[in-house]
Amino acid sequence: MKPNPKYINNTTPEFWANVKVISQKLGYTDRKTGSIKVHSISNILDLYNKLGFKTNKLVFNDEETEFGQLLVDYFQYRSDAIGNHVQHYLMDLNEAKGLFEQMCDIYNPKCEIPINKQGEGKNTPNYFTGIINILLEANIGDYQLKYSASELTAFTLNRIPFRSLSRRVDGSFPSVINPIALWEIKEYYYTKSFGSRVADAVYETQLDGIELNEVRKTLDRNIRHYLMIDSKFTWWVKGRSYLCRIFDMMHMGLLTEAIFGKEVIDRIPVITQEWISDYERLKDFLDA
Repeated sequence: MKPNPKYINNTTPEFWANVKVISQKLGYTDRKTGSIKVHSISNILDLYNKLGFKTNKLVFNDEETEFGQLLVDYFQYRSDAIGNHVQHYLMDLNEAKGLFEQMCDIYNPKCEIPINKQGEGKNTPNYFTGIINILLEANIGDYQLKYSASELTAFTLNRIPFRSLSRRVDGSFPSVINPIALWEIKEYYYTKSFGSRVADAVYETQLDGIELNEVRKTLDRNIRHYLMIDSKFTWWVKGRSYLCRIFDMMHMGLLTEAIFGKEVIDRIPVITQEWISDYERLKDFLDA
């Protein structure tokens, strides 16, 4: 799912500070209905009065400001997008297994398919990662690709290391040195609860996004950054508030795109062509 330009182009860190405070205090989800909450301007005003915050940024001369309306619009958009689209992209174990086997039958892949290392009967293929790798192989043609980066992403200037990310990502194109695109995959089909390991994964991706924005600004270079996640139980049943955080992170400009579950089938053929186009345009200028 690509971010909505309305909330990329017309927002500031102040806007996202308000989104975070409101979401934290009033809640991300309605526990009775399971839906993503939509916060009204009256609820936000009540909250700010209770907290001793000024409200003239939201309402002025009894009129809702553009800032206040944008907040309400965003909460509505976030709720609709996650509730009506994202949740239906997410798969459970059996659905992911079936799709993986279907992809294998169609493409007869030669790429690496990692195995789950949890043990106790769970040493099956990493189905979501396998689906992604198969689709990448089918769409990337003869171009190089790192399915498993296994080392820190680095960027060079005049053939000298200039910036490096703090952690390893899952994959990159065409290389871990001066990549045009990189991605992180989070699949949790065997997870029975939403623990700190899953929550930490969201914040790790946010760190990557912050560091990549600094690289983009310093090197004046576009780098595409993706988060691909799956497991309906983990992310929808147990982790809806973290879906909201991912959605916010994407609209804050910390992710190029978040791709959910079987959405990869439609999006990977598109984004790989964007990578190839970027590479062909920039390959003579890449300092690798």
